[in-house]
Amino acid sequence: MTDLLTPGEQTEPPASTGRRSSSGTLRFVLGKLGGAVISVAFVAALGFLLFRVLPGDPVLTMTRGRPTTPEALAELRLRFGLDDPLWKQFLDYVGGLFRGDFGTSYAYSRPVGEMILERVGPTLLLVGTGTVLAVILGMWIGIRGAWEHGSRFDRTTTSLALTLWSVPTFWLGLLLLMVTGNLFPSGGMVDPSTPKEFLPQLLDIGHHLVLPCITFVAVVYAQYQLVMRSSLLEEMGADYLNTARAKGMREDMVRRKHAVPNAMLPAITLVFLHLGLVVQGAITVETVFSWPGLGLLLYEALSYPDLPLLQGVFTVLAGSVVAMNVVADLLYRVFDPRVRAV
Repeated sequence: MTDLLTPGEQTEPPASTGRRSSSGTLRFVLGKLGGAVISVAFVAALGFLLFRVLPGDPVLTMTRGRPTTPEALAELRLRFGLDDPLWKQFLDYVGGLFRGDFGTSYAYSRPVGEMILERVGPTLLLVGTGTVLAVILGMWIGIRGAWEHGSRFDRTTTSLALTLWSVPTFWLGLLLLMVTGNLFPSGGMVDPSTPKEFLPQLLDIGHHLVLPCITFVAVVYAQYQLVMRSSLLEEMGADYLNTARAKGMREDMVRRKHAVPNAMLPAITLVFLHLGLVVQGAITVETVFSWPGLGLLLYEALSYPDLPLLQGVFTVLAGSVVAMNVVADLLYRVFDPRVRAV
């Protein structure tokens, strides 16, 4: 016969359970980090091969319109290492990556890493501001639309979100330029004539940020709205909500305290899963509005083609996607107890 337990006995899980949980979490994190490293290495190698098959000769493009002797062209190819066998160029490229060296730009004769660092700030400003606004707007509309399912508000906002989501980003940006070109700057990040003081510079940057940010938010917020709406609709028929109502809880409290928190998990995961892709999506916005970020830098590098610059920006953008996917996986494990239990 099993002895009855006195109160207080075995109220804490065995120590071995905690150790197994910690060990499982460590293996999960190390596995994700290892997979991320392999993914970035694969993408870097793919980028190297991809840009080698682009049409056009970088040396001929750089010397276009200028009288250049065959000897000078050969000297430039030798200087850039373009005459080396492909395998040697790849080994030099990989060796540079291990040293943190992305090479030297053909067009600008500057270290690629230095040029990328200069452009990261504007891209983070645009993407960060746009993502925060898109998440807030999309979540709010999605929650209200789901709770008022079938209402005029729900039908109108859902139709608008689907329309904007399908609109090409460059077309929407050009349309905004034509409609509001007299109200906001059409390109750049700051006016050269603006006084070199903090407040005037800040206001000028904000003025230049309006149109790119509106374009960015208009296309991106729809996915957060639709996912939040769908997730909340699934939760609305759950038994625990009916139980909360039966206990006399007000409808707005049922929504805020129970329905929305449980419906937030897919939306939060989507934010981080798409954050890396959003960085790449900023390429079109930056190009249309001449916003001096990584997207515009990649566009400029494609016009030569500037192989070291292309490879460097491509690796950084791909690395951001992989990094955000790892963060999303880790956060999903933190927020969802069912994943931790596996």
